[in-house]
Amino acid sequence: MPLRNQDDMYKRRKRRTAKNNIFRTLFFTATTVGLIVLAMLIYRVLSQGTGSLSWDFIRNFAAPYPDEAGLLAGIVGSLYLMGIVAIFSIVVGVSTAIYLEEYAKKGKLTTFIQMNIQNLAGVPSVVFGLLGLTFFVYVLDFGYSLLTGGLTMSLLVLPIIVVSSQEALRSVPSELKEASAAMGASKWQTIFRVVLPAALPGMITGSILALSRAIGETAPLLVVGAATAIYSLPDSVVDSYTVMPIQIYSWISKPGDEWPLLAAAGIIILLIFLLIMNTIAVLIRNKFQRRY
Repeated sequence: MPLRNQDDMYKRRKRRTAKNNIFRTLFFTATTVGLIVLAMLIYRVLSQGTGSLSWDFIRNFAAPYPDEAGLLAGIVGSLYLMGIVAIFSIVVGVSTAIYLEEYAKKGKLTTFIQMNIQNLAGVPSVVFGLLGLTFFVYVLDFGYSLLTGGLTMSLLVLPIIVVSSQEALRSVPSELKEASAAMGASKWQTIFRVVLPAALPGMITGSILALSRAIGETAPLLVVGAATAIYSLPDSVVDSYTVMPIQIYSWISKPGDEWPLLAAAGIIILLIFLLIMNTIAVLIRNKFQRRY
């Protein structure tokens, strides 16, 4: 090989190595900064809120005095709200993904629908709150109820579930579908018995992560009339309600030194819920990945 070609190859290799080192340092620095900020936030929340955690804090309702206030209404309201969101958004989201991936003809209309679904995933959450206020409160006359809040939050996470479910369906090898069809199975039998079980880990993970986002949202629920403080638990989906983020927002905006400590304790409870939900997502994904 001529000497000039060897020199050129050496210079190109040196430039690639230098670029690789620069980007590796950049990515490592970004990751380190994010972890440091996260650790500082968690430390501040734990240092301020641990002292306010108690069984009375978990089982008491809101009160005008910090030493009597609790998060029970917010915890129960969040659980009820997530139940409504899960039922509606997962059923509609997964069904939409199956239709778009398995039944809809590929064309401009399908591409337009998918593009709009992906764009909706990036719309600010308060916009969904305004949509819920207009449609569910004024048009359908559901009022400022638990059902209105659940349907509004379902609209918020629905695009995320549709997109994640589509990606899970696309990851299923085409050989599995072809083998099922070769055995005489119909299209629906192939989808139900072959495609869905193989795509289930990704669908469940995406759905639970979407619900994790919904449980921490505040802006849409403020728009559709979630109460900052209630003194009873909802008996039906048409009753008034509150959720943990709303109560935390209410406490942290009150004057005084003790209310922010209660807000920090509420944030700890909310983080525990998020950790449990994400752990469930990981366990379910690992279980089904071992089967398929």
